[in-house]
Amino acid sequence: MEYILLYCRPGFERECAQEITDRAADFGIGGEANAEAGAGFVIYASAEAAQVTKNQSFNKLVFPRQWMQVAEFVDDLPTRDRLTPLLERCRVLGKFSDVFVEHPDTDAAKPLSSFCRKFLALFESAATEAGLLHRGRARPFPRLHLFFISSSQCYIGLSWPNNASEWPMGIPRLRFPAGAPSRSTLKLAEAFMSFLSPEEQEKRLRAGMQVVDLGAAPGGWSWQFANRGIHVTAIDNGPLTKELLATGMVEHLKTDGFRYRPRRPVDWMVCDMVEKPSRIAQLVAEWVAHGDCRETIFNLKLPMKKRYQAVEEASQMILSRLEKAGVKCELRMKHLYHDREEVTGYLRRVTEGRGKR
Repeated sequence: MEYILLYCRPGFERECAQEITDRAADFGIGGEANAEAGAGFVIYASAEAAQVTKNQSFNKLVFPRQWMQVAEFVDDLPTRDRLTPLLERCRVLGKFSDVFVEHPDTDAAKPLSSFCRKFLALFESAATEAGLLHRGRARPFPRLHLFFISSSQCYIGLSWPNNASEWPMGIPRLRFPAGAPSRSTLKLAEAFMSFLSPEEQEKRLRAGMQVVDLGAAPGGWSWQFANRGIHVTAIDNGPLTKELLATGMVEHLKTDGFRYRPRRPVDWMVCDMVEKPSRIAQLVAEWVAHGDCRETIFNLKLPMKKRYQAVEEASQMILSRLEKAGVKCELRMKHLYHDREEVTGYLRRVTEGRGKR
């Protein structure tokens, strides 16, 4: 058997397991996912698991934060010297371009974080001296993962940088920016990093653009645009912070976000309203189908049960509406680190098509 280890938010192991099982089945691959509630990771076993990581685009998965092809599980590491046995086991894997020393993102595993940071420096030095670690711009080698689930237990595995998360544990390190109205601003910042490359951000988040922010109060998402010199029409019956309005980049309209439409098409629409996923899916699909915006980032607040099904149904609803309108699009969903009982969606109009009202 071959194994894939997938990292996820604790409490979403079932959704992560169901998704990887379904995506493997799309390629005609059968397997079994072991999902222990609260573990923060899932193990998928199959005779053809390596084909899943080869054929499936990681960026199109919703619930996994990171994944790796498991090479070995070590459950008897001596506490006095973990470095020597792990380095010896990694020699058989060949050269690698980077090292991630990680642990589950759970309260129980938090004590491992300090150890992982210190062990990373030790292992990198030893791996470089052994001729195993080769960093470079081309990065022709896979990335090595050492995923500790206890002080003496570690999964050893590999991922390819072009088909995995670029961040250790799949978590971008973001600091709350001074002046932002709310911590929700980090959610949109992470969405930009997850859905757009640095070059795409520079091209598609330019000063002078126009954006509509539905459900804007108190202004965390509007701030991300205003801070880039992008003009925002903020739609919400609630108040925005005085500091945000003082930037001169935000016009606040107290009206219904489901009824509002711009007089002219805008570059972006973003939506963080609390409503059923199906209703938000219909809303963003209509905006893009009509040509009211070119791109949109939105949140789907998930129900307590059938969360995976809710995401699948919302995605199909959006794609069906745009196909009916003759609009080609790019749609991605991701359970971001700064999401909780929700997922973040990204929808972009690829060609103008024939918008139908």
